[in-house]
Amino acid sequence: QVQLVESGGGLVQAGGSLRLSCAASGRTFSWNGMGWFRQAPGKEREFVAAISGSGGSTTYADSVKGRFTISRDNAKNTVYLQMNSLKPEDTAVYYCAAARGPTIATFKDDFGSWGQGTQVSVSS
Repeated sequence: QVQLVESGGGLVQAGGSLRLSCAASGRTFSWNGMGWFRQAPGKEREFVAAISGSGGSTTYADSVKGRFTISRDNAKNTVYLQMNSLKPEDTAVYYCAAARGPTIATFKDDFGSWGQGTQVSVSS
């Protein structure tokens, strides 16, 4: 199983940027597809972005397409989420997750390991 620790959250004004990092432990990190999810107060956890194990494929939720970029550095066992043009509706706890396989995954049940989450707050 992969252990995940997120960092990089914080408070930012609308239009600003943040970069989230997710450090993973485990020798099989480069094999796992990875994803970012978020959960706002009173709402279900929702998919944000995903990347394949090789990093060659990515996919995004429509709400963040063109503003967020997911990437990974397998040599550093780290996955990133660059968030630009942030909006108040992006406010949520952001979770990193490791998929059960190497391909793109977007459903919560496809992910077997989760981080503890990092808070992102966007003020208007």
